[in-house]
Amino acid sequence: MDTPFTMLIDGEAVTTERLLDIVNPATGRVFAQAPAASPADLQHAVDAARRAFPGWRATPMAARQAAVIQAGQLLAEHADTLAALLTAENGRPLAFAKEEILGAAYWMAELAKIEIPVTITEDTPTRRVEVHREPLGVVCGLVPWNFPILLAAWKIAHALLTGNTIVLKPSPFTPLTTLRLGALLRAAFPNGVLNIISGDHDLGPLMSAHPGFAKITFTGSTATGKRIMAAAAGDLKRLTLELGGNDPAIVLPDVDVDEVAQQLLFGAFINSGQVCVAAERIYIHDDVYDALRDKLHALIQGMKVGDGAEPGTMFGPLQNEAQYRRVKALIEETRALGCTLLEGAAVPAQGFFLPLTLVDNPPEDSRVVVEEAFGPVVPLLRFKDVDDAITRANAGDYGLSSSVWSKDVSLARAIGLRLDAGTVQINQILQSTPATPLGGHKHSGYGVENGLDGLVAFTQTKAVFSPKPTP
Repeated sequence: MDTPFTMLIDGEAVTTERLLDIVNPATGRVFAQAPAASPADLQHAVDAARRAFPGWRATPMAARQAAVIQAGQLLAEHADTLAALLTAENGRPLAFAKEEILGAAYWMAELAKIEIPVTITEDTPTRRVEVHREPLGVVCGLVPWNFPILLAAWKIAHALLTGNTIVLKPSPFTPLTTLRLGALLRAAFPNGVLNIISGDHDLGPLMSAHPGFAKITFTGSTATGKRIMAAAAGDLKRLTLELGGNDPAIVLPDVDVDEVAQQLLFGAFINSGQVCVAAERIYIHDDVYDALRDKLHALIQGMKVGDGAEPGTMFGPLQNEAQYRRVKALIEETRALGCTLLEGAAVPAQGFFLPLTLVDNPPEDSRVVVEEAFGPVVPLLRFKDVDDAITRANAGDYGLSSSVWSKDVSLARAIGLRLDAGTVQINQILQSTPATPLGGHKHSGYGVENGLDGLVAFTQTKAVFSPKPTP
């Protein structure tokens, strides 16, 4: 890349002597470098955010909303350039990369419309009791590699709308677009309100344990979320953790197989399966199992998997080599169990590519069913009894999202209400809105993002008891 990538600290572009090599997952080769923040850089960013906090906290809500809306507009204005960079570092096909950029812009604008009310809990002739919401301080934002711009926008918007300041760290696998985002957003916020630093895998734990943060907002694996929770315990940092999932889909026998197959194809494999709310286990009634399995297999055989920068590509590579090796090992282990694997179109030999893969009715206790693959491999599982399907769908430690498919919407909804998941979708998938809280049951999360519930999670309550004058 011709223009060096820089961090944003206290409104200034900051570079470092040590750099991180950034790999294009479609080629497996280094194509750019990013700054590697030191502990001193982290302290610089935290100090800047703490200095900026009183002024930003005192800024009227309407002005904070306007700044976040402006940030979204800057994203949209530079969507083409940012999308090309995102494809290079993340691997997602260009059209879907641009969709993420524009989605992030939309999210910022919509979150900025949500007002946080003062709640009146008592209003009598002698007393009025109000509950106000106040910012916490400096927020630590930790963003994963699968949707780096959308999830960065969520964290920035939640923190800044509520009067906090933030130090944001992208994944070391996908820092580049976020760093460019920081350069753009210097125009939207006062110095120190938004700080973006990049670094290796050692930087995240330093941030989690840093005493200068009042709250951590993290999206990523459950295992990492548990470590963050432990690190935050020492000084009782507030937490929002959006963690892993192993989301079930339940398909009833009355569905239109062709229609459902099209939706489940993308619901399961979009972003090459690297989506925490994807359909990761598909329970199919025995009456339509063979027909839906065969239709899904035919569809994936016709889908181009390749470099996201190439025309016609629908699915890209795994984002990084470690994830590629983990999913590849899972597929090989599943094959060794004697399971039937139904593969899609051939994939390039170079880069971190795996074919879209369906597993035909594997054992319920196999790793491909029990664990979150986070890759392009999806088990299809037969059932005859709905109660049995619900029990199997609810098994395990995860409870992020789920879907139910039937022409009988009332029946599907009744089934959905019995599923242990933070989100239930009827005859649709991958749906979320800025106004709707997103969070997980069990080990899939702690707290929620989005909606009024998501915003108030970045605040603390203050109850004000005021006497009324006596007549």
